[in-house]
Amino acid sequence: MMENKIIKERLSLLKKEMKANGVDCYMLPTSDFHNSEYVDDYFKAREYFSNFTGSNGTLVVREEETGLWTDGRYFIQAENELAGTGIRLFRMLEEGVPTIQEYLEKEMKSGQVLGFDGRVVDCRFGKKLEKALGEKGIAIQYETDLAGQLWSDRPALPHHEAVLLPEKICGQTCAEKVSGVREKMKEKKAAYFLLSKLDDLMWLLNIRGKDVACNPVALSYGFLTMEEMYLFIQKEAVTQELKAYAETYHIVIKDYFEIAEFLKNFSYHGAVMYDSGNLNYALYKTICGKTECIDERNPTELMKAVKNPVELQNMREVFLTDNVVVTKFIYWLKQNAGKIPLNEYTAAMKLDGMRREAEGFLDLSFETISGYKENAAMMHYEATEENNKEIRAEGMLLVDSGGQYMGGTTDITRTIVLGEISEEEKKHFSAVAAGMIRLSNAKFLYGCTGRNVDILAREPMWEMNIDYKCGTGHGVGYILNVHEGPQGIRWKYTEGQTEAVLEEGMNVTNEPGVYREGSHGIRTENVMLVRKGEKNGDGQFMYFETLTFVPIDREALDKKYLTETDVRRIDAYHEEVYRRISPKLTKEEAEWLREVTLPL
Repeated sequence: MMENKIIKERLSLLKKEMKANGVDCYMLPTSDFHNSEYVDDYFKAREYFSNFTGSNGTLVVREEETGLWTDGRYFIQAENELAGTGIRLFRMLEEGVPTIQEYLEKEMKSGQVLGFDGRVVDCRFGKKLEKALGEKGIAIQYETDLAGQLWSDRPALPHHEAVLLPEKICGQTCAEKVSGVREKMKEKKAAYFLLSKLDDLMWLLNIRGKDVACNPVALSYGFLTMEEMYLFIQKEAVTQELKAYAETYHIVIKDYFEIAEFLKNFSYHGAVMYDSGNLNYALYKTICGKTECIDERNPTELMKAVKNPVELQNMREVFLTDNVVVTKFIYWLKQNAGKIPLNEYTAAMKLDGMRREAEGFLDLSFETISGYKENAAMMHYEATEENNKEIRAEGMLLVDSGGQYMGGTTDITRTIVLGEISEEEKKHFSAVAAGMIRLSNAKFLYGCTGRNVDILAREPMWEMNIDYKCGTGHGVGYILNVHEGPQGIRWKYTEGQTEAVLEEGMNVTNEPGVYREGSHGIRTENVMLVRKGEKNGDGQFMYFETLTFVPIDREALDKKYLTETDVRRIDAYHEEVYRRISPKLTKEEAEWLREVTLPL
């Protein structure tokens, strides 16, 4: 394959560049300067040198071997995209598979040099490597972007004008949020706070940007003192409105590229607080030794995750709008599959087009995932205009999609039956629906994290000795990133992974699934709010309020694979779907919805 020949040539050039710079091993993660999950094309060096397009992966290049590490969402995709490149796939968290650190410790020898661009490696991981490899006499070279030097047609760094959010939809002013952060700084005995996480900074200042596809953020850094707020942002992003706003709220605007020099020359009179999971290694090395450094999770992360009453009310309205769009899409798809020319890509484009017509729509919250039959087994499969599968009146289509609206961010998955399906598919579909509905109806005591409730969603699959290789749920931003922490729902403890108590006002997705390589993929995803329930002598009970009301396909639900309680809860959910959504539909759509939400 031509593409794989190109990858081999690029890796050969990179190895020559490494040799010229005295580097024995070079690491290319998937990240920007802010450890963002999704990154602009400018930062996709790992993809350029590997052909792997997934959103999470790290390439490690040695003369002897090149390896790529990625997680369970991308195993199938990575196998396909790495075929013929000579790159070895390391399946993260699988039995017997070393971590990147373990691999480097084993394969690198004393006196050798590990290289990476310190601006795209997070400080926590950089420090771990520095300690572990330093003990073996291995040096780190982090100040040279070797990959960038070879990438001749690299896209330009993105820059768009920053946008101010109307304060009435934020629920809090920038001044109120900054004041809250300063209180947290005092608690931690910090005089300064260095903030690199883009969505946190956007939330703090009530601004948004367009520098990352689907994530309304502007490339920027924040440095907060007890008197000043410094915002480092690209000059192209600064409008007259932003200048006036900055003056009102005592924000000092500086150029984005001045951050390292500013931190190097700043006159410190106290400790700097930073989050090692979200600050890059190069900036950490800049402040390291200048003053005391306090490594704490960004206080903004938890503050942002707990939505205020204004945000919650806007989210409920936005989800209703989005639920109507998705319901209409399912109706359209069922009417047209097998009757008109249709493929995964055109189906996704149809849904995207319907969303764009919705009130308050700003952008997609991620690129729509549309996987038909066996393609749905790849959790983050993305059909393109050139590479897609024809949709016929048979099997199932999995569609995972969402929107950015002026008032909230949505995320929903439905697996839609388009014709005949197998008994195994019905069994798996019913198990996924059961898991989703059981977690939706959870009652739990305050103090629980997502690890305490994950079993409710996973139990029907575990009873069949199968599992899905990802978490069950993640937080969702408010007109921000579709993936947000610190809350999440997953069963496994992983060192360094964030875990947080489920607080009232947090939202979280609920998305169990079954993925059978070469056969089918099923996911049903709703978004829920954490709410306070009854408080008594046993403690504060909590529950989930569902925000997503879209039918779960009855054609794939079989009562013999469900408990009586599952059936009762699915029926109650569908009754609520009809009540909320039917008034927003045409007569024909409402009649169809009545039919597909009848009791099982």
